[in-house]
Amino acid sequence: MQQNSSGISSQPASAITLFLAGDVMPGRAIDQVLPNSVDPKLYEDYVKDAREYVKLAEKVNGPIPKPVPYNYVWGDAFAVWQKMQPDMKLINLETSVTTHPEPWPGKPVQYRMHPANIPVLTQAGIDFCSLANNHTLDWSRPGLLETLQTLRKAGLPFAGAGENIQEASKPVVLKVKQNRVLVFAYGSPGSGVPADWTATANRSGINFLPDLSENMVQQIKAEVRKVKQPGDVVVFSVHWGSNWGYDIPPVHRHFAHRLIEEAGVVLIHGHSSHHPRPLEIYKGKLILYGAGDLINDYEGIKSNDDFRGDLSLMYFPTLDPATGKLLSLKMVPMQMRSFRLHKALKEDAAWLAKVLQQESSRFGTRIVLEKDGTLSVQK
Repeated sequence: MQQNSSGISSQPASAITLFLAGDVMPGRAIDQVLPNSVDPKLYEDYVKDAREYVKLAEKVNGPIPKPVPYNYVWGDAFAVWQKMQPDMKLINLETSVTTHPEPWPGKPVQYRMHPANIPVLTQAGIDFCSLANNHTLDWSRPGLLETLQTLRKAGLPFAGAGENIQEASKPVVLKVKQNRVLVFAYGSPGSGVPADWTATANRSGINFLPDLSENMVQQIKAEVRKVKQPGDVVVFSVHWGSNWGYDIPPVHRHFAHRLIEEAGVVLIHGHSSHHPRPLEIYKGKLILYGAGDLINDYEGIKSNDDFRGDLSLMYFPTLDPATGKLLSLKMVPMQMRSFRLHKALKEDAAWLAKVLQQESSRFGTRIVLEKDGTLSVQK
């Protein structure tokens, strides 16, 4: 197997292709257009009814037929998956799945989806949900417990939250071809995860990442060593960083590098930002510093328009399981309209390619726009 100058190699038959998405948020307003909806009452400063967010979206792109079928929100994503044929689909599920009526005290924004709407995930064939984020406990610990129970009942693997620290810190082991994909999920306070959401031996909560120190690198290394076998692909799913902006804190970059160098991680799946952030190929391994939102209910909300939060990327990295190195990376530009994913227009794909190339070039990564409208890392 030969390697080119970027460190990306040609593909062996054993190659594994993943689908990665950043934040998938089927709660709040999207829950209100699905077949089963929770009480729309919110405890936010400015919006007190989740249906107000539906109205904002409809003002921009017209009426949304209600109720929509469970596969509605994924829209053109199904055709993309059919073409790309990923071996598994990994997302950050950014909502509580519960009917519990009491929000976390003082939490300024609350997301929840009715448990009966879980087919929105199962019908899309999602294989893994990270729960280590700043919305999983929006409806308090009873809401978290119902979320965990709902995912278990639906057969949806998850990591990053649990009934105690033992469950919250446990990675998910997914079998693919002749290999395994191990997914470790952590939530950082820099993304808005409260420290008192931390799971303990006797308390439910999040697998909290208190800092990005060398000590944490060594702790994660020890956790990986407990379960990693030869040929395993280790994915580190992390909710970190601010919602907006392209700057990557040096400490994030150093931490990602150290996980690759020291802890056996071969892919960093970063999320929290509402738009795609720069990416890096380090020692042949992929680092997504911020995958951006894939599904949200921000349509019609006028803020930070320069970042084009309506645009998103579906990421399809192909890895060599023997080395963990990135063989290729395809990214498919999408746009959220009427709470539904649409293939992005040519000019929007070109805008995304230009911005992502500009921001990723400082890490030595070259992004190109292909003739079919997809983005790829230049070999």
